[in-house]
Amino acid sequence: MNQVEKIARLVDAVLGRKAIGAYLHGSGVLGGLRPASDVDVLVVSRRPMDAQERRALLGALLQISGFRNRARPVELTVVVQSRVRPWQYPPTCDFLYGEWLRAEYEAGTVPQPEPMPDLALLITMALFGDHPLTGPRPAQVLDPVPQADLIRASMAGVPGLLDGLDSDTRNVLLTFARIWSTLATGQIKSKDAAADWALARLPPEHRPVLEHARQLYLHCPYSEESWSDALRARVRPHADRVLAEIDRLAAGD
Repeated sequence: MNQVEKIARLVDAVLGRKAIGAYLHGSGVLGGLRPASDVDVLVVSRRPMDAQERRALLGALLQISGFRNRARPVELTVVVQSRVRPWQYPPTCDFLYGEWLRAEYEAGTVPQPEPMPDLALLITMALFGDHPLTGPRPAQVLDPVPQADLIRASMAGVPGLLDGLDSDTRNVLLTFARIWSTLATGQIKSKDAAADWALARLPPEHRPVLEHARQLYLHCPYSEESWSDALRARVRPHADRVLAEIDRLAAGD
């Protein structure tokens, strides 16, 4: 049984009839999984999860997600249908699992409902990918997200990404490229395709940093991210240039 099948069976075992459907999004539907890609799954449910379901789902995900389990990292998001259909902003996430939060989970934190602007992007990718693991096609259970809210959601994530620029450089730079391309084109691209789009529009002095991040994404797992001192010194100027383009587009210029 592959990892995606394990996730689908886990959702069915924990949520049962409460789950309407489970849908791939992210790299899995935007061009294919890369060595550093998560398995991204959006689950749509009829009702909020109870405390027992939260603990059961969390405990199982800790056992099947991440390189310590010889598997890809899993990002699993549960949303209650009535909180996103009809669409409303900001949307509320009922449950979120991601490997970057593993230390908190292992310390006893259990995911709880909270506002999550990023759901605008996840839902858009799930609708585009049209890849149900269980349940009906996503267009039957989810409303499309207005372009204005895609922009709002993209911008909402920028401060948090900046906080991780030094510790998660590859992912942050590729995400900035994706935000820029999304605002400019109205489409959510894979991280490497967004990098290609941005590289064609950057001046030469700002390309090496993004080219390196793209190569790391295409060829290296999470545990293998290396930057020379020369490239590291160019990360912040590159980010500043891309953020200036993002701000310009967000302002409608």
